[in-house]
Amino acid sequence: MSILEELYAVLQERKAHPRPESYTSRLLAQGQTQILKKIGEEAIEVLLAAQYQDEARLVEELADLTYHVLVLLVARGIPLEAVAQELRRRRR
Repeated sequence: MSILEELYAVLQERKAHPRPESYTSRLLAQGQTQILKKIGEEAIEVLLAAQYQDEARLVEELADLTYHVLVLLVARGIPLEAVAQELRRRRR
């Protein structure tokens, strides 16, 4: 199982069985608007890291952005495989 699939499964679990101490559970409970806000913030941080910081910081910010995008997929009920299929389609 890839790390993206593993993380996606954990996020689904948090949606199905929220935990009060879980950032993911709280973010999902706040709804799509808050998730989108976080994606926007993380996207800006990726841009800034790419322009002004080292590779390690850029990797950290890309991981944050990826995590929040996966949260959006889970919130919307979109399977990770749907994104994989679209990427495969574009590769042809």
